[in-house]
Amino acid sequence: MKILFIGDVVGSPGRKMINEYLPRLKKKYRPTVTIVNGENAAGGKGITQKIYKSFLDAGAQAVTLGNHAWDNREIFDFIDDAQAMIRPANFPEKTPGNGSMIVKVNDLEVGIINLQGRTFLPPIDCPFKKADELISQLKKRTPFIFVDFHAEATSEKQAMGWYLDGKVSAVVGTHTHTQTADERILPSGTAYITDVGMTGPYDGILGVEREAVLYKFLTSLPVRFEVTKGREQLNGVLVDVDAKTGQAKSIKRILINEDHPYTED
Repeated sequence: MKILFIGDVVGSPGRKMINEYLPRLKKKYRPTVTIVNGENAAGGKGITQKIYKSFLDAGAQAVTLGNHAWDNREIFDFIDDAQAMIRPANFPEKTPGNGSMIVKVNDLEVGIINLQGRTFLPPIDCPFKKADELISQLKKRTPFIFVDFHAEATSEKQAMGWYLDGKVSAVVGTHTHTQTADERILPSGTAYITDVGMTGPYDGILGVEREAVLYKFLTSLPVRFEVTKGREQLNGVLVDVDAKTGQAKSIKRILINEDHPYTED
């Protein structure tokens, strides 16, 4: 049983890479479940219904979000009807949408949880306690549970990985837009990576125009960030899970850009 996860899609460059490569990756790896993080998909902030549906059309079965979930106000018009989209589960009570879901594939069910960290991000509900609550519910139906932990601090992401080791099939980090090379299977069978990376501009700084970011660092003045144009990249991971135990057998990083061209091999 394989789970393909594509890291934070940023703006139109990221959407272009999804349309071009997601069908090819699905044909190459034949994943059981495909998940896309889409919280930056609309101009670098938020998501629209049209974009959400385009991810499903490209082959995703679930779309996760993060701290930019509400940046495009259109989301309030459709999130409660978007059965394949989840926002961080530890957002405050009565927040629209759901924080977990189950994807059914033939006779298999895969639970997906979206959580957000609190270090250097808004002080929302505890992601660790919320993880325990949701895992307890999902375990009644399936041993296959995948967690997208949208967090800033490496330490908090590592802590979540160790905390959930043996409880879920995979914990993958998102939000910081730079793919880390620390993918591993933790001792009790949970696949882990600190950050999957981003899908979008290859030559920006975290996906936005370099000049604006440099100006911000040099002057400390406010500046408007725009998604940069030019070359693109796609970052993701493929997790192979034991179909009997729900424990991960392997985790493979996926990186596509001009320096790491896509191959069918």
